[in-house]
Amino acid sequence: MSTDLCKINQKKNTKWQMKWKKIKQDRVLYLILLIPIIYLIVFKYVPMAGNILAFRKFKIGGSMFGERWVGWKYFNLFIKDSYFWQVFKNTFLLSVLNLLFGFPIPIILALLLNEVKNKAGKRVVQTLTYLPKFLSTVVVVSMLQTLLSPSTGAINSILQGLGFDSIYFLNESSWFRPVYIISDIWQFMGWNSILYLTALTSIDPQLYEAAAIDGAGRWKQTLHVTLPGIMPTIVITLILSTGSVLSVGFEKVLLLYTSNTMDVADVISTYTYRMGIVNSQYSYTTAVGLFQGVINLFIITAVNKISKKTTETSLW
Repeated sequence: MSTDLCKINQKKNTKWQMKWKKIKQDRVLYLILLIPIIYLIVFKYVPMAGNILAFRKFKIGGSMFGERWVGWKYFNLFIKDSYFWQVFKNTFLLSVLNLLFGFPIPIILALLLNEVKNKAGKRVVQTLTYLPKFLSTVVVVSMLQTLLSPSTGAINSILQGLGFDSIYFLNESSWFRPVYIISDIWQFMGWNSILYLTALTSIDPQLYEAAAIDGAGRWKQTLHVTLPGIMPTIVITLILSTGSVLSVGFEKVLLLYTSNTMDVADVISTYTYRMGIVNSQYSYTTAVGLFQGVINLFIITAVNKISKKTTETSLW
């Protein structure tokens, strides 16, 4: 009996020694992995403890977790606030429209780049479409303000040259969403296409050869070989995108909107900024943020379930 226990212990020790040896061999990779893990813990998981403020009254100078329990008070406040629902509607519409028009563009760009045979030309196009991603939001908004200026902007100069009146794009509600969406597409389409270009490289070339033998042209090959080949990537990306449907970027909207465009431009992130940072209603904005997170979770869960049933591709 004791001999058997010794053998079992020896096997366990040998396994641990092998694992430790492997860890030591790959220690650089594990150290690199440690950086995003620490980032997620510090900036994503630890702040979750602050959600308790949604149910407690916060007082400046008091406890960071609030002074006393107030239950659903702050949730009732924003649910009964008609302006909050206007902000909610603005956020949802802007995000859905951005997803509707912005999501297919990187896929189309990847498919077009995949057809380019000239490697030098392909690299130039890729570089030009990737570069806007590395511009800061402030720079992008400054470019928009310069291009769309009603007096000196290039766009209005062209309109005036064609005999049209100049348009104050950034001061008219009807133009806010188009400007936001078009600028977002321009800034991120190249970067987002990288994922699809990577997926395209994993498609077996023999499938194209077989399709060509059957008489399929490039268009039919794209429909019946290329798109099915990258469909799992498209579905996963779509699911992840719908999970942030109420998380419209804060900086760009804040820099773009004016008092004349607030009726369509004010979104949840800018609303919570004004109510929380400017007006110091921390518990109220925590409740709004928690509500926003729960809605996003519900949406991504529903979309994931639908995707699993219809395409057999899902996150979980």
